[in-house]
Amino acid sequence: MYRPILKLPKTKYEKIWDYIGAGIFVLSILYIFVMWGKLPEEIPGHFNGAGEVDRWGSKMELFILPFIGIFLWILLGLLEKAPHMHNYPARLNESNVEAFYLNSRKILNEVKNCCLILFAAISFQVVRIALGEAETLGWWFLPIVLIGTAIPIIKGIVATSKIK
Repeated sequence: MYRPILKLPKTKYEKIWDYIGAGIFVLSILYIFVMWGKLPEEIPGHFNGAGEVDRWGSKMELFILPFIGIFLWILLGLLEKAPHMHNYPARLNESNVEAFYLNSRKILNEVKNCCLILFAAISFQVVRIALGEAETLGWWFLPIVLIGTAIPIIKGIVATSKIK
């Protein structure tokens, strides 16, 4: 199958998503550090589908999401740099390879940054719940997670179908 290695610079769109995702994610980590001394020893460790706390754990668990986020940022960032390794339809050829690569990379970029934003929101809310400022993630959280991750994928599939 035709899979050339192309050096395609990041688009302005991808750079903006990176700044937004990384910026919000870094702010959530800073928020954890700023609030650390005010946090009780036990914080929410897990939530059910309704956003209610169903397990409490050590406040050290607050670093799990940032570590997963950093791991995802690194892994998906590496995959963004290797669009020739992504999965494409059989119609990939010399005339459309650049369009396919850019579209695939944009999907990955959006999903990566949506995950960072979602992890930041969860971290922020966990701190708020631990401090007694909120009781749950909120009923809206699961639908937003599902929609926030589905939209870039659906958008990408539609864009892929339009590439000739």
